[in-house]
Amino acid sequence: MPGKIQWYINRLRTMSLSEIGYRFANFVRGKIEKYRDMKKTFQVSLISASPKILPETQNKSLYQTRIKIFNKYLDYSEKINWFLDLDSGISAPVIFARDINILDKKTGSAKHIWEVNRLLFLPQICLNYIHKKDKKYLNQFIEITRHWIWQNPYLKGVNWYSNIEVNIRLVNWFFCWEILNVNELMQNEPELEQFVKNFWLPSIYMHCNYSFANPSKYSSANNHLISEYAGLFIATSLWRFKESEKWNRYAKKGLEAEILKQHSENGVNKEEAAEYIQFITDFFLISYIVGENTGNSFSAAYTEMLKKIFYYILHFTDVDGNFPKYGDEDDGHVVKFHHDDNFNNFRSLLASGAIMFDDSLLKTKSNGFDMKNQILFGEVGLKKFNLIENINVDLQSSFYEKEGHFFLRKQQGSKETYIHFNAAPLGFLSIAAHGHADALSFSLRVNGKDILVDPGTYCYHTHPELRQYFIGTLAHNTIRINGKEQALNGGPTLWLKHYKTRISEFASDENKDRIVASHDGYKKSGFNHQREISFDKNNNELIISDFIENKHKKNCLVEFPLHLHPCMVPVERDDFISITDKTENPLINIIFDKQMNVKTFKGNNSPIMGWYSGSFYELLPCSTIYQHAETTDSMTITTIIKILQDK
Repeated sequence: MPGKIQWYINRLRTMSLSEIGYRFANFVRGKIEKYRDMKKTFQVSLISASPKILPETQNKSLYQTRIKIFNKYLDYSEKINWFLDLDSGISAPVIFARDINILDKKTGSAKHIWEVNRLLFLPQICLNYIHKKDKKYLNQFIEITRHWIWQNPYLKGVNWYSNIEVNIRLVNWFFCWEILNVNELMQNEPELEQFVKNFWLPSIYMHCNYSFANPSKYSSANNHLISEYAGLFIATSLWRFKESEKWNRYAKKGLEAEILKQHSENGVNKEEAAEYIQFITDFFLISYIVGENTGNSFSAAYTEMLKKIFYYILHFTDVDGNFPKYGDEDDGHVVKFHHDDNFNNFRSLLASGAIMFDDSLLKTKSNGFDMKNQILFGEVGLKKFNLIENINVDLQSSFYEKEGHFFLRKQQGSKETYIHFNAAPLGFLSIAAHGHADALSFSLRVNGKDILVDPGTYCYHTHPELRQYFIGTLAHNTIRINGKEQALNGGPTLWLKHYKTRISEFASDENKDRIVASHDGYKKSGFNHQREISFDKNNNELIISDFIENKHKKNCLVEFPLHLHPCMVPVERDDFISITDKTENPLINIIFDKQMNVKTFKGNNSPIMGWYSGSFYELLPCSTIYQHAETTDSMTITTIIKILQDK
């Protein structure tokens, strides 16, 4: 990873002249804000609050007093240090936000701090109040929110550093207001009324003002911009300040544009970060529902794209609703109305889609009518969901050839062989912030069990060696040449030179799936990698044929790792390796090309290999089967994977 100065140089390399001018103007504005707006007193008068937007909530469960923050738990029944990184124990400085260097180890992990300050647990406290009608929960909500506002004055501290965090707080405050039905509750709770007028509304206004004034532009206009438009649209649909009408029009126009700009025509998100899809879709979904319920509906194009996104989720999840890992994942959620740390938001979104579009196919993979959908759609939504016909469908393979995502599938009820082949671009915009160098990689699941995997993400700005590994080519089931990445990395969430992928052939029928694809990441070095992946459904056999063209007959080290899920165990046989689960049940056999030297790493630190990150800041040893060969010629490597699900 580059040093701090080099990172700034690399970042400049990704910017156009107009973006550099924009960033400089923002820098100057920041200096003005430091001495003008940081001490500003906001006198806020709410013109009106919209009548209740969401249906009444029938909460039937009680939430605990803690919430998971990546690899730690926050007990929110105790006083919260809003600047503390729970992982390292380091507290960020409480100074002007723009003066904080979030890449500095002395600041701690901003991601950990921000996750606490998204206030995802506040709606849970409000739901407890609705369920128990116990005033201690209302008082707890007031006390925590007031304490946050006291400790985080406008523009002071790391929690005013990133606009995405500001807008996620707005969304969660919206849900708190709606769940409590504050308009009516204030009439009988004078303490709540005083808190709302003197503390909460001024801070809500500051958040709206900040959201509008600090949009993500140019190379940063990715999921952050979506969050900014969504947070502002949702907030100004409820709270009517004097600027709300202007802010609401601006935000709605932005959402209409970004849902089309940041997705392909088939509903595939362009950031190339699979887990982010559920995160981004929630912003669009909640905004859509708020628009419908306030008579401010989105366009037919917006609605149709939302349906296409739901259908991509349907096709890219396996029989158990698991999603294929590709690109970054950071366990990000817009809201958390669930108890379960393993809650599957993709399946929740499919339930939402089924209700919105009266769609039986979307319902097949949903997780039922969960609390999130109860809050969004109410009893009317439950009736709609129950009236949707229950059907049993064995999904076929799905090819998104324009986007480079291929889902090879053989399904018979609960039995399924599922393969994701990734021939997609590196990522979105000039920095491709959340993409990984994973061209032509693949993953394999059998009956919902992860076998050959993408190892995940682990971290962003901390642990640079591990960050470099997890985003690098060697951490993916593809070919690396001469120890180089397929793309040139310039920092933790920054790529300087992108590869281009090309789909040469593809075909699919009930007997066989076949794709031929290549990328140009090694073109300047004189190498080309083409991969043919063929799935014989009758014989349950996956054949991977890699052609490495060596144009100039250079010395060439070819590496081909296969990463196993931590629950999988490699067992060496005479001429192949069998992969079993921990009950020693054989799942697949891998037959390697005889040109390749094969060995296994597990939890290795030098070189880093054999690690798996199932969630952000989780690190587990896993077995990685490492193949390598040296040559001065072009070569073809054939790998055969026999799938044993029917045995």
